[in-house]
Amino acid sequence: MLSHSSICRLARESSQTTVYGTETIERILRYGAPMGCRVEHHPRLSRCMDRLRSLVDQQSANSSIATGTVVRADELSNSSGRFDRRWHAPSGGLYLALLWADTFLPEFSRLLPFATGIACCETVNAFGVNAGLKWVNDVHVQGEKVAGILSEMLIGPDDERFHLIGIGINANNTIFPEELQAKATGLRLLTGQQVDLDELCRLLLARLQWNFGLLCYVEEQGLAGIQDQGGQGKNLLLQRFLELSDTPGKMVQYGYDVQKKPLYRAVARDIDPEGGLIMELEDGTLVTEYSGEILYLDGE
Repeated sequence: MLSHSSICRLARESSQTTVYGTETIERILRYGAPMGCRVEHHPRLSRCMDRLRSLVDQQSANSSIATGTVVRADELSNSSGRFDRRWHAPSGGLYLALLWADTFLPEFSRLLPFATGIACCETVNAFGVNAGLKWVNDVHVQGEKVAGILSEMLIGPDDERFHLIGIGINANNTIFPEELQAKATGLRLLTGQQVDLDELCRLLLARLQWNFGLLCYVEEQGLAGIQDQGGQGKNLLLQRFLELSDTPGKMVQYGYDVQKKPLYRAVARDIDPEGGLIMELEDGTLVTEYSGEILYLDGE
């Protein structure tokens, strides 16, 4: 059964593999505890994020939507990613959207996509897959995308600000449209095993609980003046991102909509303390971008 208690229990079990002390683990788990407090499960939706928007619009003084609310669907009829790019979402995949109240300061709020990407990558890798993260949060295996993430901001009726985060994981999907066949893959194709979608969802929400809680802890430490939290010039969340990312060292094409309007080529070098991608241009100049996207240029 996909219950909130089972999600919290799995998050606690997973936390035991970390190097953090008991007190720190408890703080992180407590911060992330709302994740999955309410889960709606639908056989079919147009988009999970649209359903979340309607729940926010329907809230009243006596019935507020809780942070951590999740909407899940077995298939989507009108799913899309950045710049309205099509996301193939038939039966067999895991599709959900979550809502998280925007209580972060701006410099930490922009790290929420990193926390989401880390959670998705850790979830995929739990199946014995060697997935990596492409800045900011594309989860791929040798260049083939296995999970996609879309983040949006929503302002509610009472001017409350919420993060809406949509996630799609190709689980039991084995057939993709022609235009995606060289760009996408799924867990069943990678492992040869059928995936239990409820278990996949439980694991994802547990990893989201941990990583959203970790971001809250990172903000707490930052406000206390502890910026270099692991001795490597990065906070704990970004250190974990770099452990999973294969972006540093890659020759990349950068743009805001890089598929339609690429702006320049560069070598990705690092990320800065706020998650910006540091790149080196052909003349040696370093530039840092905080939004937009990249494509890997294979063989360069």
